[in-house]
Amino acid sequence: MRLAFKIALRFLKSGKGQTILIVLGISIGVAVQLFIGSLIQGLQINLVDTTIGSSSQITITSTSEDKLIDNWDRTVYEASLFKPEVINVSVAADGPATLDYETDTAPVLIRGFNIQDSDEIYNIDEGMYEGRLPGRKDEVVIGRELSQLAGIGTGDRILVLNPGGGSVRFDVTGLYDLGVSSINESWIITDLTTAQDFLGMGDKVSSVEMQVSEVFEADVIGDRVSYALSGENLKVDNWKDQNQSLLSGLNGQSVSSYMIQIFVLVAVLLGISSVLAISVVQRSKQLGILKAMGIKDREASLIFVFQGLMLGILGAIMGIAFGFGLLYSFTKFAVNPDGTPVVPIYINYGFIALSGMFAVASAMIASLIPARISSRLNPIEVIKNG
Repeated sequence: MRLAFKIALRFLKSGKGQTILIVLGISIGVAVQLFIGSLIQGLQINLVDTTIGSSSQITITSTSEDKLIDNWDRTVYEASLFKPEVINVSVAADGPATLDYETDTAPVLIRGFNIQDSDEIYNIDEGMYEGRLPGRKDEVVIGRELSQLAGIGTGDRILVLNPGGGSVRFDVTGLYDLGVSSINESWIITDLTTAQDFLGMGDKVSSVEMQVSEVFEADVIGDRVSYALSGENLKVDNWKDQNQSLLSGLNGQSVSSYMIQIFVLVAVLLGISSVLAISVVQRSKQLGILKAMGIKDREASLIFVFQGLMLGILGAIMGIAFGFGLLYSFTKFAVNPDGTPVVPIYINYGFIALSGMFAVASAMIASLIPARISSRLNPIEVIKNG
């Protein structure tokens, strides 16, 4: 085995041009695989984060006549039993209303939260660009688009009409931008007690919202939460059931990424096989002499297996370096007007290691064909025919 390794290394050194060509082929394949895989993963994570990362991923609502959850403290406790799978739990009191400003009216959604709990889900505090969050009763914050539409600023008092025909004036303590225009132009956010009083809910809430540690397990965790709830007329929904088109798009991206990576690996494998097979023909005289000197068929085969191993390792290392170079270049040239990358790159070290291992494995598999050819060489025929 040691002799086979030394001969393999000598063959690679004596054919430097051929060796460099194979290593470049492997490294380009690994770089393309790494670049495409990381790009698709980054795109998927960004899509999931922007669509459901700052929203409720599992929501408990009521199917009762008034659509409200009574004894919601018990429901929150039962949902919290599933930590650490369930990471954030908050309650909400929601209801439609109408904002009456000087020149017109606008339909809005009153959303009452326990502000500290809901901020873990919606990142409201992070989205505040002026003023502060509500701290007392009858204080609210409104979104950027609604502020611009109605000409409302921090410190103003607004008149809001509830569905029953009553009206209440609220103090605007701040303005937010949660990055979604439909939310910014419709949500009026306040504390839970203010919303419950305004909407006439008493001590009930309209939903219990939560986020999970593994977003793609939301349906499984949701089923477990549903089974554990003791309250009547409760319904558990999850984001996967409500976003089938998004899931289809993500699955399509994954399948496309896998197909491209498979074709790249097959191309690399065929390229290595063909070049090493030619190498057997080129080295047939030397192999014939070595066999005539007593080297066994197994050792002759190992020469090319060792070549495949060394070529795979070199190609994997160079390919990972090239891949990082491509990713870095992409983040510098494909940018938004504010200078941020169009698609944030996600570095998955497990995927990188797996790509390198696949490259090495592909090179060794490719070496099996020339290894088999070399084991069948007849030294007498080779020497006789020159």
